[in-house]
Amino acid sequence: MFARIAARYDLLNRLLSLGVDQRWRGELLARAGEVRGRVAVDVCCGTGDVSLLLARSGASVVGIDFTREMLALAARKCGRPARRGPVKDAGSIVFAHGDALSLPVRSGSADLATIAFGIRNVEDRGAGLREMARVLRPGGLLLVLEFGLPPDRRLAAAYHLYFRKVLPRLGALVSGDREAYRYLPESVAAWPGPVEFERDIERAGFSGCGHRSLSGGIASLHWGSVPGARLADTRAPA
Repeated sequence: MFARIAARYDLLNRLLSLGVDQRWRGELLARAGEVRGRVAVDVCCGTGDVSLLLARSGASVVGIDFTREMLALAARKCGRPARRGPVKDAGSIVFAHGDALSLPVRSGSADLATIAFGIRNVEDRGAGLREMARVLRPGGLLLVLEFGLPPDRRLAAAYHLYFRKVLPRLGALVSGDREAYRYLPESVAAWPGPVEFERDIERAGFSGCGHRSLSGGIASLHWGSVPGARLADTRAPA
């Protein structure tokens, strides 16, 4: 499904969110703090928007996705080929084909793991969260962006109307794929609330977990850290 819509994916993200998706990714970057000199793994990286934000801020980034067509577009944005095998040494940015449940990254090799609007598509989100914990060093930070349902009744009613009626039709018109843009609202409706998902992150072994609602609860930014040394103690030498 994601392979079929890859060519129009970025356009539809901007169009269907009225550009707000870029602000949400900016919130993720702000929460990450100083990333220069750190190693980041961007899981379900898609066309590379978060990966590029991190790299432009000075991180060495490994972007990983299951859909080769998305990776090809991500690589084209920064002029880098997508790798097929396990990642050993990341440069400023590299993209690799891989499964979120079996990341091609060494254990304890990253300072930061991010996943933006992707954990909802992982078959076993608990296993996916534990896999991200595996690749992080002690003190490493996890950041997750995901959709949600607004708690305010009036906003929820307007959002429901847009998400159920307008978005699938517009998405199908622009992408030519009805199934993909029916899947999006259905998967968001089935997604647990932010409090329950925060518990999922804690159960995966993270500490200091929290979340913040964005745009009235349309999306949420979640975070947690691998127990151990503070992230500041793991900074790579300049």
